Amino acid sequence: MNRRIWFTVCVLLGLLMLLCGWLIPAHLRALEPSVLAQAGRNTSSLTGRGTSLLHIGQVGAAEMLLRAAQNAHASDADDLASSIATTVKKYPGWEAWGINGRAARAYFPRAPKATGTNELSFTDFVVREENRTKALAVLGKSADPSVKALLQTRDLTNTTIFAPSQSAAGAAFDAAIIITGILRVEHKLTPSLSSDIDAAISQANQAGNPAALEPILLDFLSLGQRFNWGQLESFVGKTDSAATLHSQADLVRNHGDQLPELYSAVELSENPQAVAQYLKTFPKSGIKDLTTALAFGAGGVRELLTTQQRIYVSDTHDAAARTEPFASFIAFSANYSARSPELTLIIKWLLYLAAGFFLAFAFHVLRPPVPALERPLQVRGFHIAREILFGLGFLLVVLLLSEPFLAPESAATPLPFRLHVPTVGDVVPSGTVNLHTSLMDKSKLIPMLLFFVLQGLLYTACLIKLAEIRRQRVGPRIKLRLLENEEHLFDGGLYLGFLGTIVAFIIYSVSSQHHFDLMVAYSSTSFGILFVSLFKIFNLRPVRRRLLLEAEAESPTSPTPVAAPVPSPAS
Repeated sequence: MNRRIWFTVCVLLGLLMLLCGWLIPAHLRALEPSVLAQAGRNTSSLTGRGTSLLHIGQVGAAEMLLRAAQNAHASDADDLASSIATTVKKYPGWEAWGINGRAARAYFPRAPKATGTNELSFTDFVVREENRTKALAVLGKSADPSVKALLQTRDLTNTTIFAPSQSAAGAAFDAAIIITGILRVEHKLTPSLSSDIDAAISQANQAGNPAALEPILLDFLSLGQRFNWGQLESFVGKTDSAATLHSQADLVRNHGDQLPELYSAVELSENPQAVAQYLKTFPKSGIKDLTTALAFGAGGVRELLTTQQRIYVSDTHDAAARTEPFASFIAFSANYSARSPELTLIIKWLLYLAAGFFLAFAFHVLRPPVPALERPLQVRGFHIAREILFGLGFLLVVLLLSEPFLAPESAATPLPFRLHVPTVGDVVPSGTVNLHTSLMDKSKLIPMLLFFVLQGLLYTACLIKLAEIRRQRVGPRIKLRLLENEEHLFDGGLYLGFLGTIVAFIIYSVSSQHHFDLMVAYSSTSFGILFVSLFKIFNLRPVRRRLLLEAEAESPTSPTPVAAPVPSPAS
């Protein structure tokens, strides 16, 4: 009865710790929405940020955030839409420019006309001949030396992306120079980005090499095709370098359908470099996860970009988050996960380890009493080591079953950009795409690591068994027989290695979604041979040698070696 009570207590403790570990919203390579919700508390929402932008006259930026809020079915999106409509009605000219266009109006003969749903992009407006002529004339009167140097690049004839300014197809080059010049004169660029542009201009004018300048101009021209003036200046006003500008322009070109969400992520996070890095790391799921994070406000977006992890949504976790007392525990642990994710993850793993330990201990206390014949083989404390080892194996299995996104997401192949500007003619490619291939796909490291850890656990189990036999209260001859009895355990690494190779062959042969990799299949057998060889040569062999000597020393019938007589030399 006493053993049954201990068994019940240990099983309940193990299951409770397993449940607590599962409820903690902390993962090795993923974030849960509950953590984003905690991080986004008391931070600006989509509509809140849109209202703030509207108050400073950024109508175009507010409209972008409104579209994202409407796509996310935000409950207060109608309030922002009503505020934008009231502002536009009060200031009709703001809708076409996307902002109070007093500064930009000085560069053009007339303001752009809003066309409802078919909004006129800033590039389409600038590229018109009358607008280009007036803008170039105004910029030519600027006293800013960087603008004068920029206009001097119009004399270049060795351009590769754009047609030279003086050619029949030079309207695109002039439009790009105008957009860049206005942004520079009106101080809409960060100092670091302005420094990169000045360096590229200097290289183009002095060294006659426009290779660094043309991609920058192309990025501004490309962004201007998607935005009006207000949206453009707000978007690039947070860009800190030319490299970030290239990344942002690529993202805008490749995510045209999710442009409001991308724009809103940059606006809420105020970190375009982190947005670009996140979408580069997760090219397939990144924009979807960013869209999900937008619902949790600026704090949720920043948390997602800081951790650079994917969002994991579980229906069972969502159901638990709506049910007490699980909901309170999840909210409590999500708060700590947002503030200290590493510590929270360690606590979760320790709970899994403790759960495995208590479950193994429960089966230990349920075992029947040891017969008198086997009592000399019992060594106190070794069952604790075996239960800890079982807990480690239990932790590994639970992590494999519960951790999402263990395999890294494969990168998408970038496509070359082709620019189309009205009245310019055919498109111009932006350059070649360089594809870099690695020696081995990182996703193959996961099964190889699994095989290695399993072999390591089995190797540890063999060491524990060897240490136990050495401490048993029996003679050396019986210990030698006991070691022989454990040969199957000591060779278990080979059996496990062969099994892993066979399973890898079966999985890759029946699945059409995975590319067969011999390295993964044979790594299981290789690790098995390695660990078994290390154990038998460096651990088992010395113990057997010592026991053999002890057994021979104890035997009373062992013959005493006699030295052979030395023959005397012939006289």
